[in-house]
Amino acid sequence: MLYCVEMTVSIPRDIALEEVERIKAAEKARAIEIQESGKWPHLWRVVGEYSNISIFDVAGNDELHSLLSSLPLFPFMKIKVTPLAKHPSSIF
Repeated sequence: MLYCVEMTVSIPRDIALEEVERIKAAEKARAIEIQESGKWPHLWRVVGEYSNISIFDVAGNDELHSLLSSLPLFPFMKIKVTPLAKHPSSIF
């Protein structure tokens, strides 16, 4: 199943900068791992925001939740998930 996932990150200001940098490095490593698996084929930054729009290609809701909750920044994210279906007028 394909899902459009909008993730907006809001890290509290009271977390030490070193900890924030550690979390961001772990986030990048995990995101690359998921992308290399083929389950996260598209990742776009939203200009001017600490946010992204992504497409996930997974078996279903449970797998998507498992992947999203495995992200180190997950506790600091607001996430909106939209299941996708092929449009009947699409030529692709």
